[in-house]
Amino acid sequence: MPLTDLVAPNAVIPALKVTSKKQAIQELSAKAAKLTGQSERVIFETLLQREKLGSTGVGNGIAIPHGKLPKLERLFGLFARLDRPVDFEALDGQPVDLIFLLLAPEGAGADHLKALARVARLLRDQDIARKLRESRDAEALFAVLAVNPSAAA
Repeated sequence: MPLTDLVAPNAVIPALKVTSKKQAIQELSAKAAKLTGQSERVIFETLLQREKLGSTGVGNGIAIPHGKLPKLERLFGLFARLDRPVDFEALDGQPVDLIFLLLAPEGAGADHLKALARVARLLRDQDIARKLRESRDAEALFAVLAVNPSAAA
């Protein structure tokens, strides 16, 4: 299943310039706030609280920061390819250069988990991750995210 129901073309950042995990989360929170109409501070604090439970750096240069927001209407995704990898305290110790931010309504429950699993499955695909790293603009990145992984296999 493609991720186009989670992420819109305007929610793709092709070369985010950050120097730390906290700055990455801050920048993504700001962009997400603009696109969702939610409070940047609430998004940022929600994501930081989740990181305190354990890094959302899942390995292979990929992070999937996520959280639930009380006033959000629907699942929301934001993808960023970092200009330069940053330390995200990932499980494998590798710096992160691909980040998929996932926000869910507070009552999303299983939908939130299903969306997280879909994002993780797609980004774990080495071919997809390579294409994302090679893509230089938002349109190309969105096209990769829009691919149906089972159709690509």
